[in-house]
Amino acid sequence: MNDTTVTLVGNVATAVEYRDTATGGVARFRFAVTARRWDREKGLWSDGPTSFYTVSAWRSLGANLAASVSVGEPLVVHGRLRVREDERDGQRKTFVDVAALAVGHDLSRGTAAFRRAARPLRAEAEPGAWPGAEPGSGSRAEPQVGAVERVPVLGPAPDRDPWTVAAEEAEAESATRLVTVP
Repeated sequence: MNDTTVTLVGNVATAVEYRDTATGGVARFRFAVTARRWDREKGLWSDGPTSFYTVSAWRSLGANLAASVSVGEPLVVHGRLRVREDERDGQRKTFVDVAALAVGHDLSRGTAAFRRAARPLRAEAEPGAWPGAEPGSGSRAEPQVGAVERVPVLGPAPDRDPWTVAAEEAEAESATRLVTVP
């Protein structure tokens, strides 16, 4: 299929809502993207119009997103764009949705510490078999519609995150460094 893929940089506008469905969990939130332009006359950055998107993330991406993201955080969202029109209250409205393929924090505006989602190990599973296949069945076929996918569980955060410690040390070092400008 010829889907239109987009990459958006903006901020989380609403709380992430997570729901379990028959085809796997889904997380949804509104995402605000505001263009900024340099105004040569004023010598300042100015905000352009804000566009709002409804972002949906399915299965493990949705579960990880719900556990990791809150309102106001800067994100980069990559996904399939879908524009739809609907009539509500006698008015024609346009909605823009993004089915997320990947989501991450915008590291140009802050730091983040990645934690891999812990997944239960199944010693009895055969190599190459789909998760949830019966042991010894040799099943390599795709899972059936409505099959239950395990939701990833985040492991506990370390007491002192090594990335946070390194960032704090670098900040302290730069604060004590004296810089002279000729």
